[in-house]
Amino acid sequence: MYQYFGKRLFDLIVAGTALIVLAPLLALLALLVRAGMGAPVLFRQDRPGLHGVPFTLYKFRTMRDTRDAHGNLLDDDARLTPIGRFLRSTSLDELPELVNILKGDMSLVGPRPLLMEYLLRYTPEQMRRHDVVPGLTGWAQAPVATPWTGTKSSPATSGMWTIAPSCSTCAS
Repeated sequence: MYQYFGKRLFDLIVAGTALIVLAPLLALLALLVRAGMGAPVLFRQDRPGLHGVPFTLYKFRTMRDTRDAHGNLLDDDARLTPIGRFLRSTSLDELPELVNILKGDMSLVGPRPLLMEYLLRYTPEQMRRHDVVPGLTGWAQAPVATPWTGTKSSPATSGMWTIAPSCSTCAS
């Protein structure tokens, strides 16, 4: 339990400091998104968190809400804006997730929160990713091979090998 509180305190200090230091950049990015796509500036989406409990994830918007004549959304490539492409390629679209860390929905390091729709497809082993708080960055973002296969694994299994050793930092 002590390790969890130490990790939480570390997350709060780093995320809070990062938000203060990066405030001018966040404001500039918000203005660019607003100028390029209008309001809202943030994209909100429910993601599974600790124990699979949904939370609202925040990111900068990167796509327009463009629809065809029948009201269906166009393909992602057709909706992605130039500023959105830049934000995604640099991962700057994920900076608002620092707010999720302050709220306690996420940690700095942990398995990335995937989409809710994937929950039904998880194996029991893959569901273990919800035994820990999801993270801003995790094994899936590391451009290295997995210890077992020598190749990068799928997002659903990436980071699974780190959960058991770090479970002393799990929240309950």
